[in-house]
Amino acid sequence: MKKKGLAVLLCLALVLTALSLMAGCAEEKEKEVYTVCITQIATHPDLDANRQGIIDAMAEEGFVEGENIDFIIRNAEGDMTVAASIADYFVSLEPDLIHAITTPSAQTVVAAAEGTDIPIVFSSVTDPVAAGLVPSWEQAAPHVTGVTDWFDMEPQVEFVLSVLPDIEVLGTAYNRGEVNAQVQANLLKEIAPDYGLTIEEATAASTAEVYAAGMSLVGRCDAVWVPTCNTVGGVGILSMILVGEVHQLPIFGSAEGMIRRGCVGGRSVDYYREGKEAGYIAARILRGESIDGIPPMKLELKTVVYPAAAERMGITIPQAVIDEADIVIEE
Repeated sequence: MKKKGLAVLLCLALVLTALSLMAGCAEEKEKEVYTVCITQIATHPDLDANRQGIIDAMAEEGFVEGENIDFIIRNAEGDMTVAASIADYFVSLEPDLIHAITTPSAQTVVAAAEGTDIPIVFSSVTDPVAAGLVPSWEQAAPHVTGVTDWFDMEPQVEFVLSVLPDIEVLGTAYNRGEVNAQVQANLLKEIAPDYGLTIEEATAASTAEVYAAGMSLVGRCDAVWVPTCNTVGGVGILSMILVGEVHQLPIFGSAEGMIRRGCVGGRSVDYYREGKEAGYIAARILRGESIDGIPPMKLELKTVVYPAAAERMGITIPQAVIDEADIVIEE
């Protein structure tokens, strides 16, 4: 009887040990640390807000930096060679997911990750179809999807005309090398005749060329609209604003960050919210959901105005426009 009792106790001990080991394995699995790489093309208020939105949303979803996720973040600061190097480096790490902020960054990452199964989520990409990132607006690529800052051009033009209803020539400045900016410039030229407008263009291949591009528009147009171009709308927007203030040429932006730096106003997506939506998508993918079932996502626009900036450029924003704005920037 004693031997039988000892045998039972031994079996119970073995079972308890096995259960303890299984629990330990499960706990270790719960504590698995994911690696997510984030690349953006340049420092910019909207892009920085986008990046923070990603991190905040993933924390809400239980992926907390320092606990169960490591973020590796790099910034190309406007240099496409650096952007390509960052993409290659990220792919070599074989992370659980790569997040690419802006069209140029997303294009370099997708090219570098070709032939791998690394999930890629993009944000602040204007037209992912034209950029070759996804096959259509309704379908993700096998390992690529995300959130776009796409907007219809009509609301942009209509906002400019709500402030300056009598203008006849609208200028625009952008980098032809950015697919996102080229798409918007083409759309602007396409719909301009419907509003009785003529479009004058100026291009800048780098931030250093933006001031000259802005100056080339002085005397050729009644106002300037800047698309979501990383070159002209990033640090370069300060040069455009300087031209606008000195020469009394109203400059309109298409992103909140541009407007906060001194543009008259414009229609913009919420870049922080865009980042959060992208972060939610990333969390779904890390939990095992297939990218194939997550098509690219669009957001609605909001109206942002900066009355004091308008005054510095020689115009006054109508009170009715200010009253209807979602955001009024005060000094």
